[in-house]
Amino acid sequence: QQRDKLRQYQKRLSLGLERERALARQLLRDGKKEKAMLLLKKKRYQEQLLDKTENQISNLERMVQDIEFTQIEMKVIEGLKIGNECLNKMHQVMSIEEVERIIGETQDAVEYQRQIDELLAGSLTEEDEDAILEELNAITQEQLELPEVPSEPLPEKIPEVSPIKNRPKPELVAAS
Repeated sequence: QQRDKLRQYQKRLSLGLERERALARQLLRDGKKEKAMLLLKKKRYQEQLLDKTENQISNLERMVQDIEFTQIEMKVIEGLKIGNECLNKMHQVMSIEEVERIIGETQDAVEYQRQIDELLAGSLTEEDEDAILEELNAITQEQLELPEVPSEPLPEKIPEVSPIKNRPKPELVAAS
């Protein structure tokens, strides 16, 4: 609000300066140098007031920005405070000892479940595993055995059989 009031004051001063400058020119034309000089002194004083007003506006704007930033900082600090309180409450609920106890119980439960699974699945001992491997090797050896190869030499030339000699005669076939 102060800033806006100072801006209005600046506008009034600026308009007044323009009028006084025009009036000083008119007085000089009319030959009233003393009055023109007095009016220019007044104008100079008002220009200095205008500069001071500008500095005050600048200071006010800087102060407003500082206040806004401080308000943001306060919200951040309040958020940190609330977060810290929440963390403290959570730490009261869950201590390190409690977490370690829960992890230990979970590991015990997992191990117990693994043992139950082994019993239900009828897990094999190491000796059973060895016996299974021996049986697998024996089966594999049986499949690898090849038939015996004849010991007599193969004939060098295969005798050809004429297809006509082995066929029955057509008339005999028809008569039967």
